[in-house]
Amino acid sequence: MSSENSNQDNFIRFALEAKVLSFGEFKTKAGRLSPYFFNAGGFNDGKRLSSLGRYYAQALSNSQIQFDMLYGPAYKGITLVASTAIALADQGRNVPYAYNRKEAKDHGEGGSLVGAPVQGKVVIVDDVISAGTSVRESVDLIRSAGAEPVAVLIALDRMEKSGTATEIGKQSAVQAVEQEFGLPVIAIANLADLMSFLAASSNAELANYLPAVKAYRDQYGL
Repeated sequence: MSSENSNQDNFIRFALEAKVLSFGEFKTKAGRLSPYFFNAGGFNDGKRLSSLGRYYAQALSNSQIQFDMLYGPAYKGITLVASTAIALADQGRNVPYAYNRKEAKDHGEGGSLVGAPVQGKVVIVDDVISAGTSVRESVDLIRSAGAEPVAVLIALDRMEKSGTATEIGKQSAVQAVEQEFGLPVIAIANLADLMSFLAASSNAELANYLPAVKAYRDQYGL
């Protein structure tokens, strides 16, 4: 098993233990009944956040993307970008990071960007890409600061076509972002990794979820 594969398997195991990844029946915003649910908000203590930062840093290193700094869209992206920057520093690479305010400030330093000056090649760090709105706003902010977005780094790629339960689009939100902005999307793990993990699991309860996940992917997946 390559280090890349073990990083994905370890991340899925970690997300399950943190109850960030759970199985059952969940209604998505698009009205689809999904057999699994991923909520990065569950990485909600120091130890989990520290581990999460290391997974992000490892996925970014594995991608071999050239970058100068990190950017996290408010609000979830703020803790994600900070923890990734700390993990990279622990690995011996000290990179600046920035994030945005939801509300522009008109006193003090002003503006909507906080942290290091946004310049050079920038990686956007977020949890998932659902509609791509957050990426669009981030790309606009980074470009208007005179910098160049070079990739989007996320925790999980659901590999799921856009649309609703009945109207299914032709591509996923991740593919749409890649096509619209010409940016690669790096995910710590994706739905194919999750299915491989379930198929290889010696835990009967986990393995039992595989048919439902496979059926969901057959209906909505790429």
